[in-house]
Amino acid sequence: MRERITFVHDAEDDFNPSQLQLENNALTITSLNAAREDRVTFSTQELPQELWRVLKQCHELHIRWSSLSAYLSVSPFNARVSPGFHLFYTPQKNRSADLLCPLLNKVFGSDLQCESPEKTFIGLPVTSERFATSAAYQYYQLMPSLGHLQTYFREKICPALGNACLNMVVGYGSADHVDIDFDTISQALSISTFRHKSPEPSGWNERISSGASIKIKESVSVRIGVNVNVGGSVKSGAGRKIEVGVLANEPPTELENLSLGGFLTVVGEDEKPSPTLFSFPARHHRSPPSSISAYSTTLLTPTGLHPTLRLTFSSSPLSPPASTCALHTYLTLPSVLFPDKYQLSSPLFLASKNLRTLRSLAGETDLEAPDWAVSKWGSAMLVELAPPGLQSQPSHAQGYGGEWHADIPLHIRYLRPSESGHATAELPWPVVFWACTAEEGSKMAVNPFDRVNLGYDGLFGPKTMFYHLEPALEGGNGSGRLVERIDVPVLQTGETAWVEIGTVAVVLAGFLWVIWKLGTVLMGRQRAAMSGAKKKTQ
Repeated sequence: MRERITFVHDAEDDFNPSQLQLENNALTITSLNAAREDRVTFSTQELPQELWRVLKQCHELHIRWSSLSAYLSVSPFNARVSPGFHLFYTPQKNRSADLLCPLLNKVFGSDLQCESPEKTFIGLPVTSERFATSAAYQYYQLMPSLGHLQTYFREKICPALGNACLNMVVGYGSADHVDIDFDTISQALSISTFRHKSPEPSGWNERISSGASIKIKESVSVRIGVNVNVGGSVKSGAGRKIEVGVLANEPPTELENLSLGGFLTVVGEDEKPSPTLFSFPARHHRSPPSSISAYSTTLLTPTGLHPTLRLTFSSSPLSPPASTCALHTYLTLPSVLFPDKYQLSSPLFLASKNLRTLRSLAGETDLEAPDWAVSKWGSAMLVELAPPGLQSQPSHAQGYGGEWHADIPLHIRYLRPSESGHATAELPWPVVFWACTAEEGSKMAVNPFDRVNLGYDGLFGPKTMFYHLEPALEGGNGSGRLVERIDVPVLQTGETAWVEIGTVAVVLAGFLWVIWKLGTVLMGRQRAAMSGAKKKTQ
C-alpha cells in the first residue's frame, strides 16, 4: 500500500515550518489549517479475491462520490461533480460484466439500484475520440454517505493491512469527495479522499508514522520534482514510506498552469522536510474573481409535474476568463426527472430562458414512460448558458435585484401510488463551469492532482480548460445541502379501490352499451327483412 498526503494551506496563513517536526521516522503536524488530500494505492495482491475478480472484467473503472453538503474547493482540487455516487466504466472486450453490480451492491449498500451494466448503465457520448481518458458507460445514484464502504474496508481489506488502513477509512466520514480508480495498465486500485478543512476547529493535529503497523514486503515512495516528474524507488523493510506535502498556492507562470510551493517529506526516509516549488499544467481551475465565480440553484414554485430548475448568478462581473470561453452547466438527472429534447431544440424558447443550446443528452428520454418502467438510472445533460451581457441577442429572462438567471425546464415521470398521496423526488445541484480552449502549444499533460472521467470532460476536446464556479455555501433553502427536494402528487393507495371499481363499472357499462347498440341494429335489420318479405307475399 502506497500513501501520499497533501496539505494545501492559504498562502496568507500564518504558517510556520516549526509546525512540522520530523523525528524518529514520524512527522508531527500541529494546528495546521489546510485542505487535505489522502491518496492510497493498493496492489492487486492486497485486494480481496472477490474484488479482484470483478476488476479483471473491467478495462477501467472510476468512481466519483461527492458530499451532499456544500464545501469550498481549493486549488489544485478544483474539479467538481454533482453530489452523489458516479461510476464510469469500460468493460474488457469479450468478457462478461456479470459480477460488477452484485459487488457494488455489497460494497456500497443494497440501496444501490444496479441490476447489470446492460440494463442500468447509460452510454457516455464522446465528441472527441482523441480524449482517450473517457469511459464508455456511466451510472449515478444519490448517495448521502459512504458508510457501507467503510464497513466493507474494515471487514475485508484492513485486517491484513493494519491501523493505517483503518485511519484511512475513518476519513471517509468527513470527506468532501472520494475518488476510486482502476485501469488495466496500472493494475492498481487507488483511492483519493479530499477534505477542504479539518473537522477540528484547531486544525490538523496528528502524528504520521512509518512504523511497522502494516506488514508488507515492499513499499514504493513517490516524489514530485520541480518538473512534476513522478518517479519511485522500491525498498524492502517492515516500515512503510509515506510522502507528505505541506504546500501553498503560488502565482502561476502560465495561464494554464498551477504553482505550488512548500515542503515535501518522505516519512521513514528523509531527515528533514525539503523546500520545493513546482508548476504543472492543469485542466481544472477556479473561476477567477474577474468573472462569475458562484451560483445558486432553486426550483420555481409551484413545481407540479413540470419543475423548472433556476440557476442564479451575480449580475457582475460578466466577463469570461478568456475570449474562447463559454458558460456551461452539466445536470445529472435521476430516472424520475427528464428533459424534453424537442422543447430544448427551439432557439426562441432557449433564448427566453437564457440558454444557448443543448450540447449533449444521454440516457432515458422517453416522454411517456412511468418511472417503474424505466430500467436505466436516468440521464445526463450538458447545456450551454447565455449570459445576458455577453450576447448580441436581447435577453428575455433577466433576474431580479441585480442578478440574472437561467431556467432549465424539466419533467417528472409518473410515480407509484402511496398512502399519503405524495412522493419525494430529489434533484442534485448541477455543476457550472466555463469551458475554454487552451492556447496553441499548451501541454495539457496529466498532473499528480488531475481528475478525469467526470462525465462532462469527455464532451470537450483534449485541450479544454475548465474554470469552475462555486455553489452557494448555504445550499438549498439555507440547509447547506446541494440537493433540491420536490413534493410529487401521486395516486393515493386508499383511493385505488374506488378507481378500480369505477374503471370496471365504466368498462362494463360501455360494453353493455355497445351490445345494446349492436342488438338494436340487428333487430332493426330483422324487422326490415320481415317487412320486405310480407310485401312480396302480398
